[in-house]
Amino acid sequence: MKRRQFITLLGGAAAAWPLAARAQQPAGGTRRVGVLLGRNADDPEAKAAVAAFRQGLESLGWSEGRNIRIDYRFAAGRIDQFPVLARELVALQPDAILCQGTAITAAFQRESRTIPIVFVAVSDPMGSGYVANLARPGGNLTGFLMYEASITGKWLAMLKEVAPSLARAALLVSPSTAYDYFIQAAATTAPSLAIELVPSLVENAGDIERAIESFARAPNGGLVLPPDNTTLVHRDLVIALAARHRLPAVYAFRVFARAGGLMSYSADDIEMYRRAASYVDRILRGEKPADLLVQVPTKYETALNLKTAKALGLSVPPGLLLAADEVIE
Repeated sequence: MKRRQFITLLGGAAAAWPLAARAQQPAGGTRRVGVLLGRNADDPEAKAAVAAFRQGLESLGWSEGRNIRIDYRFAAGRIDQFPVLARELVALQPDAILCQGTAITAAFQRESRTIPIVFVAVSDPMGSGYVANLARPGGNLTGFLMYEASITGKWLAMLKEVAPSLARAALLVSPSTAYDYFIQAAATTAPSLAIELVPSLVENAGDIERAIESFARAPNGGLVLPPDNTTLVHRDLVIALAARHRLPAVYAFRVFARAGGLMSYSADDIEMYRRAASYVDRILRGEKPADLLVQVPTKYETALNLKTAKALGLSVPPGLLLAADEVIE
């Protein structure tokens, strides 16, 4: 797998921190960091994210059991647990917090306006009110933007390319994510592709099953799954239902394609956790989130599952196949 590359709006924010300072022994005794992810603790992707974050910290001189303590919490896709676990971590009064996704970031913002918070996989930090602007966040939050709104147009175009008869697309996502951010952008692209958008809000496995089965009753449909903890946790169910109802689908995470989904177009969220470690390091050494610009991805990659395409009776266009960074056979 190729490593994704990130740049900052002002260029080289992480690199600007002097290497000599990074190599110094962290001062001030044991520091405490809270981590809240929306996934299951035993999810391979969650384990990879935690490992990347730990490795990033270790490379900067932080070692668990020696000079840093990390308190982990996993919400397992349960929206009702986001505020509960956020409150629990804030009560520990950590020196910094790492959190994943829009809804979890919102929960932390409600709980604390002083503890430094680094977010990953948030799509609309300005629209959600987490930062004043990307270059100068201005408050106690900063982090890594995962998707710009225009990516929904790319997802729709990919669906139309692989399934030319596509006339309807359901955007399957929980109401706790930046739904308007994606649906508004999709609405500007859909007419030019002759696609009708069908909003499909889900909060649990039952919602997912009902939404897909209802949508599949009409022909020429496909699924678009923006980044969302609920659908990510229940990805096996989503993939199984898409296969059962013969619905082409495009996903915001590569793990879907590897698990049997048709295709994905995504940034590398695991790499974000490694990069997030550099922000936590800088905060622990005295910098403020208000001065750490929000970083944005500059490269997205495509994964195609040819076995799934064949099962759906789809012929992948040569151009899409050539452009794929990973082809799963």
